[in-house]
Order: sequence, then C-alpha cells, then structure tokens
Amino acid sequence: MTHRVTFVSPAMSSSLRAARFDDGASIDAGAAARARAVSGSLPPVTRAVVSPSVRCRETAAALSLDAVDTAEWAGLDVGRWRGRTLAEVGAAEPEAVARWLADPASAPHGGESVADFRDRVARLLESSSATDGRTLAVVEPEVVRAAVAHVLAAPAAAFWRIDVPPLSATTISGRGGRWNLRVGQPLDADAATDL
Repeated sequence: MTHRVTFVSPAMSSSLRAARFDDGASIDAGAAARARAVSGSLPPVTRAVVSPSVRCRETAAALSLDAVDTAEWAGLDVGRWRGRTLAEVGAAEPEAVARWLADPASAPHGGESVADFRDRVARLLESSSATDGRTLAVVEPEVVRAAVAHVLAAPAAAFWRIDVPPLSATTISGRGGRWNLRVGQPLDADAATDL
C-alpha cells in the first residue's frame, strides 16, 4: 500500500513577507488569485487537510479544496513570540533566540520546542502511511521543513536549513514507514498535474 502526501505551503501574506511568526494575517489578493488559477489542475486526492491558521485556510479555499481543518497539522507553537518578527524577538531576547536556534529541545517562548514539533510531524506522517491513496495538506512552511528533515533522517539542525517558498508543493510517497521525497514543485497549471 503506497501513500502520497503533497504538502502545499500557504500563499504569500504580509506576515510571511515580514518574516513574522504567524499573526493571523490574510493572504495577499494576488497570491489568492494565483492559487485560484491552479486550483483546477490539482490531482484528485483521497483526503485534504489544512493547518488551522488563517493563511492556510484561505490558501486551501483559493485552491477550491474541501479540506478538513485539523489542529494536528498546525505549525510550530512559538508561544509568546506569536505575531512578532524574529528581528524583534532577537533584539528583545537575544540569548533566548540564540538558545532556541542552537538547541532543538529549547522552547524559551513557552511554546513547543523544535524537537517536540518534529516528533509530532513524524508521528503524523507515520500514521498517514497506513492510509492508501493521496493526501493534500495545506500547511505552514515549518511543517514541510519538519517532514523533509524526518523523511531524510537529517540531523536536528537541518530543520533551519530548508527553505519552503510560498505556494509551493513538496511531495513524499512511501509505505511501511519508508518515504521518498520530491521537493520544490511550483504550483502552476503546467506542473500541478505532476504532484
């Protein structure tokens, strides 16, 4: 039984543009139009899920997905840093940011550590591998980074070295806990059918 999960990162928003921890901002009008333009060329899926953030839900809606909003696929909980830019937090709490970036088990913001987050995403992937078919998941970029790091059995530091552009697709496929990775597919009318 082979399962394929295609992760779609949210369309551009003001918070993504400012490198701001999610603040509930809506996606840009142009980005929503781009998502609508490719919506009809997405492959059929067994199930569609969406992170509970505004930008993910709006991206899924623009893609015309009937996606289940699920907290399990939420992005990294950054606690009291939510809504602030990394530069703002770095200026106010430089030691805390340095510790957070260097130690995956650290959570100085009071939220979820990167290590715990990566474990959560790994559990979701392993439970989804028991399902036959295709899943399309509109999720925060850090969910994609955690999934890629897990699939590659990469060291914890790899989480910070994976860039996920807005409205891009990353696909994994596999069975029995073994995954293959296909990264960086742009979402456009020509490429979407290959997802």
